[in-house]
Amino acid sequence: MARILLIEDSPTDVAVLTQLLERNGHQVLTSASAEDGIEVCRRERPDLVLMDVVLPGMNGFQATRALSRDADTSAIPVVIVSTKGMDTDRAWGMRQGAKGYLVKPPSEEALIGSIDELLGTAT
Repeated sequence: MARILLIEDSPTDVAVLTQLLERNGHQVLTSASAEDGIEVCRRERPDLVLMDVVLPGMNGFQATRALSRDADTSAIPVVIVSTKGMDTDRAWGMRQGAKGYLVKPPSEEALIGSIDELLGTAT
């Protein structure tokens, strides 16, 4: 079981992803903004962050860059989960420090597979 921080402003996506993650044995922390998510990440030290891109205020690309460049949070893998599915979006997200990029809505298999791979818990 991993502690996963979900930075997502859509209540529907939060509900769907939380249910999917909990069904697979993970504990979920949530944040509705990038700024708050960065603070939660620093305070709670989750095992992994799932990051939306389109957020109020700071966007997910900026937050991913902030987390990946902060000595306190740089070891925490960030997976971007976004409706922005163009190759340029994916490339930009990875350049900001993301360890994975999934297009919404991700299949349960793709999401859990990505989490397991990054946390070294793949079976």
